[in-house]
Order: sequence, then structure tokens, then C-alpha cells
Amino acid sequence: MEDFHQELMENGYSRQEELNFWDCDRTQQVRVAALLSKMAVFAGYDYDARGLTHEYLLERREVFLLSRVALRIHRRPRAGDVLTISTWENGTRGPNLQRVFEMADRAEGLCVSARSDWVLVDPVTRKIMRPGAFTAKPIYTCPKSIDCPETQRVRMPREGAEPLGERRVVWSDLDGNGHLFSGNYGDIFWDYLPPDLQERSPREFFLDYNREATLGEELHLEGFREGDTYRMEGIGPRGSCFTAQCLFAPEEP
Repeated sequence: MEDFHQELMENGYSRQEELNFWDCDRTQQVRVAALLSKMAVFAGYDYDARGLTHEYLLERREVFLLSRVALRIHRRPRAGDVLTISTWENGTRGPNLQRVFEMADRAEGLCVSARSDWVLVDPVTRKIMRPGAFTAKPIYTCPKSIDCPETQRVRMPREGAEPLGERRVVWSDLDGNGHLFSGNYGDIFWDYLPPDLQERSPREFFLDYNREATLGEELHLEGFREGDTYRMEGIGPRGSCFTAQCLFAPEEP
């Protein structure tokens, strides 16, 4: 047994965690859904450690919702790996506040790098506010370079997309904000991939959270394959809820 390390930095937070079976797929390698979930959770850990809990921010009517994510997987972690997961604020870009992440193991170093964009929202009116409206603390910039592409808008082609079926938002999908949890989008993407791609390892993954998906809504899913890249869109009753794109590692000979 050992105690896992955690550290609160001036502009960042770091904590060790062991990957378990739930975090991984049937190959015992980490799922993209688990990486997305840890990004959301660690952003919360950082603010919780500073006294900026979800309840506190709700009272101030200043909460953050994920807008976009970019992941680069340098080496795919496995069940049992102990990861040091670190996160830093990284200033603003347009209407978004940015946050970056690194996940490193003890044996081979950096495993995953990530970037994320967040929008500031009034939880009562659901109105998006400019970053300057956030008054709970100053927004800092990450002190180091992050080896990950910038977040980007994922666009589906005008023609050639294939229908993949329908996915209903169920009770177990919901988080404390009452909508489909950000990490679950990774599992939805994987569940509707062509079978041969489900077995492949992701190298880069991009996700746009376009619109909230809530209990009982049906998402109509469409996909488009182009070489080692697959794009997917989930369309709800009020329009596009998400678009995502994954670049897969080449098939082994």
C-alpha cells in the first residue's frame, strides 16, 4: 500500500491516481471516455482545493461548461498504471477560458496531453458570459508548453456521412448539471464506430460540445470515415449536440 501524492500549485493542481478496470476497455487500455472524465474531475479538484467548489460557484452564478477538447495520446496507459495527472489554467481565447492537462506514468513518462475550452455560464439564465465576468479569482496562464494540438471545430462533410442509429440519453448519463456527462461522449463515439476501428488505438481525439443533451432526448448519429480518421456527429431535437473526430494509430502489420 502507498499514499498517492497531490500538490496544489500557484497555477495548477497535480494528483496521482491508479487506473482501474472501469477506466479501461477489454484490452485493458484506457478508454477515451475515462480520459475525458478525468479532465472534468481534475478541473474540479483544482478549484475545490482553492475553495471554489461547485456549490460556491453556483451561488455566484458563475459556472463553467466544457466547450471543446483536444487529446494527444503519446502512449496509451493500461489498467494498474499509476498516473500523475496535472492541470493548469491557460488564459483565455475569445469567449473561452482554457485549461491544459498532462498525464504521466512512473515508467515511461508522458502518456497523454490535453487542451480544453470552457465557457462561463449563468446557471439560472443559461446565458454565456465573457471570461472577464468571472470574479472568483484571477485567470492564469500555464507556465509550460503542452504537446497537444489546439482545440478545433470538428466539421462533418456535406455529403457521404453514414447513418449510425439512435442513442437515447438515459438516467445514468446525467451529471450534477442535469445533462449528459462530458466523459460519456467518448463511450458513445466508441460504441458506434465500425468494429475494426473499435479495436484500434487512438492517437488524437477532438470533441466539440455543441449543445446540451438532456434526459430522454434521442441523438441521431452519423459518421464519416477517411483513412485512419473517423468523424461523428450526434444530432438532437434542437440541433447538433456534439461532433467528434479521432485519428487512429496505423494498423500493425
